[in-house]
Amino acid sequence: MTPGSVIDIGRQAVETALMVSAPLFGTVLALGLMISIFQAATSINEATLTFVPKMVAAFIVLIVAGPWMITLLTDFTVRLYESIPGLIG
Repeated sequence: MTPGSVIDIGRQAVETALMVSAPLFGTVLALGLMISIFQAATSINEATLTFVPKMVAAFIVLIVAGPWMITLLTDFTVRLYESIPGLIG
């Protein structure tokens, strides 16, 4: 196993992690920004106003994009396991 192959596996792992987390983080970030603008405009400072909509949005994103996320993770895991003999020998 060469240092280059270790770096390549690490790069693929980071790319996969970013691709899996991007829909969830992007949605929650955008919703949080909209709620913050609404709170600043109306001077309403209620903690549940930010927490509950973000949780609902995260749940909806997980329902919609969950199958794609699972497929992406399982594909990466299968490719990693299948490459073990080539990395050892």
